[in-house]
Amino acid sequence: MPEVLTAPLVVEFPFTRSLGPVQSAFLTGLRERVVLGVRTADGRTLVPPVEYDPVTAEEIRDLVHVGFTGTVTTWAWNPAPRRGQPLDTPFAWVLVRLDGADTALLHALDAPGPDAVHTGMRVRVRWAEERSGAITDIACFEPYDGDDSQVTVHAGEFEDPVAGIVAPARLDYTYSPGRAQTAFITALADRKLVGERCPSCHKVYVPPRGACPTCGLATSEQVEVGPRGTITTFCIVNIKAKNLDIEVPYVYAHIALDGADLALHGRIGGIPYDQVRMGLRVEAVWTDGARYPDHYRPTGEPDADYDTYKELL
Repeated sequence: MPEVLTAPLVVEFPFTRSLGPVQSAFLTGLRERVVLGVRTADGRTLVPPVEYDPVTAEEIRDLVHVGFTGTVTTWAWNPAPRRGQPLDTPFAWVLVRLDGADTALLHALDAPGPDAVHTGMRVRVRWAEERSGAITDIACFEPYDGDDSQVTVHAGEFEDPVAGIVAPARLDYTYSPGRAQTAFITALADRKLVGERCPSCHKVYVPPRGACPTCGLATSEQVEVGPRGTITTFCIVNIKAKNLDIEVPYVYAHIALDGADLALHGRIGGIPYDQVRMGLRVEAVWTDGARYPDHYRPTGEPDADYDTYKELL
């Protein structure tokens, strides 16, 4: 049995979002070292501000300048900060109700250890040296015994207001393909495509998952499939992906490999994108040193009859 593989995997998708007037004022205020909340019709002050009352759904626009100090309402210690977190040394995640606010703001508290943190402790904002109009303009909170309870009405008007932000979304984890997919990946190194057959319904699944998705039974019998197959359906890609050296437009397709009962996807090459069609017969193309097919190209065979692949759509 081959060694089970593992590999680090990063899923990252930064996206740009626009800001309404309330969120724009809040983030622009942070850039100017001002913390703004929004006041509801019944007199509550919400920090961070929202544009609609979470209780009544009423639109709210009345901005309030609250204090830089506040009280910790709850907390959790973070002994091992991760990439992108506010501090690179152990710190506490805290919910802080700023003076003049009725709700709490989540941020980091710079403290020497968990014994130095408690619910009810007083803290204040530590501003970042360089500010751009983001929640990170508050570098963190720090313990503080004083009081800065100024609460004043604020127009929310600033020069050069922040209109949008880029929100990074990233997940780092270690992926293990398991026994069945490890065997599949290992076979690819020998330019073989290997699936597994269900002992009950006898369908062959590729890539294998270690169990039949229909019967729920474990699969272990390996079956070599392909390398030829039939395009069951496809899409034309018109947007160039970052770090992918493929000119657009190009085609990605679901391909039912000969002998398999599940279609897998692959890029189609060797044919103009507007000539790709359902039923087209294709074969795997390998490049030197590659561990998987680079793309699939037409074999020159007649197109497959629809009835031979309709169940795999």
